[in-house]
Amino acid sequence: MVEKKYKRKIVEDILKYLNSKEAIVIYGARQVGKTTLMKYLVEHHIKENVFYFDLELQNLLDLCNEGVEIVYNYLLQKGADGEKKIYLLIDEIQYLEEPTKFIKICCDHYPNVKLLVSGSSTFEMKRKFKQSLVGRTVNFELYPLSFEEFLIFKGRNYKLSESNTELINKELIILAEELIKYGGYPKIVLENSEEKKLTYLSQIINTYIRKDIRDIGNIRNISLFNKLVELLASQSAQLLNISELANTIGMNRETAMEYLDLLENTFIIKRIAPFHKNLRSELSKNPKVFFLDTGMMHLLWLKEFPKIIHGNVFETFVFLELMKAGKRINFWRTTNKQEVDFILPEKVMYAIEAKYHFDASAALKFFADKYKCKGFVVGLQGGKGKRQSAIYIWELLKEMENCLAAA
Repeated sequence: MVEKKYKRKIVEDILKYLNSKEAIVIYGARQVGKTTLMKYLVEHHIKENVFYFDLELQNLLDLCNEGVEIVYNYLLQKGADGEKKIYLLIDEIQYLEEPTKFIKICCDHYPNVKLLVSGSSTFEMKRKFKQSLVGRTVNFELYPLSFEEFLIFKGRNYKLSESNTELINKELIILAEELIKYGGYPKIVLENSEEKKLTYLSQIINTYIRKDIRDIGNIRNISLFNKLVELLASQSAQLLNISELANTIGMNRETAMEYLDLLENTFIIKRIAPFHKNLRSELSKNPKVFFLDTGMMHLLWLKEFPKIIHGNVFETFVFLELMKAGKRINFWRTTNKQEVDFILPEKVMYAIEAKYHFDASAALKFFADKYKCKGFVVGLQGGKGKRQSAIYIWELLKEMENCLAAA
């Protein structure tokens, strides 16, 4: 049976650079769909004179480590038409001994070869990328599925808008809660059995976090590293106090900072900075930390998929939807603990509170009035009633899209 390949939103952005001279680099965690994305591009947009290398295969890794010239001659011997553009797709390029040198030589000396490469770790690539690749690469980050992509993978062809009927919104709420509960890894979304979802996601955690990332970062104290990851999962959407975090698990501060950098560069967590207008009373120095998949977060924190949605998990979901939509995100917190979950400092500024039950927010109103920006409470349950600021996440994203188009 042929595996169906679904279109990801990032495809449209990648296609703009498919015929440019730069190498396309796709970053993302393992199992997030990088290989499937590449194969989708081959099936639907490239189709000919294309070659795919998986560098987890030792013979292909050895070939690439011999250099671009050897690879080019190999492609010609495999039937590549040297008179036309040759598309070379390389999975897990961080396994190369010198990935920078490979990309640089290919871009500078083989203009008829178009490179599309993937990597699971910016940490590993930064460590190995000794030379600048400025002007030679276009970089994209692939995350677990957004809600819009989740609907496509589930075969639900909803047209998301600001004016969906309440009946449609009720159906969307059920689907959004499914995504929040199990997360957005494609294999997990496509599996119907909860037992198998648990098994597959546990396998992703064990192979990627507990093995691959541990090896990439040369982690010596595995037990402390695992405790840190589990603690971060429980603290998603909260302020990150590194000293407090380190003390809790008996780790020195420098090691904790190294591990946090490693986890961010391997797409497990994301930190966001506070918003401020140079007013000391508004400046919270500590960032907020978010897990990049709610299903993974649940298994690391609770060891199971929960029956209810916790407030910090819902806030993480809203953050992920905004991040996957390409938004620049901050948060606002004063010294007297007034807080707004998300500030989007775009042409039209947005202040957003994530409230699963559509609770009112005095801090949101204060901030929106002070900075003359749009303020919304994003929720799922409890009904929006007639409050103008209450909105579902899919309505908010469409509102922002329309506002940006009109600006």
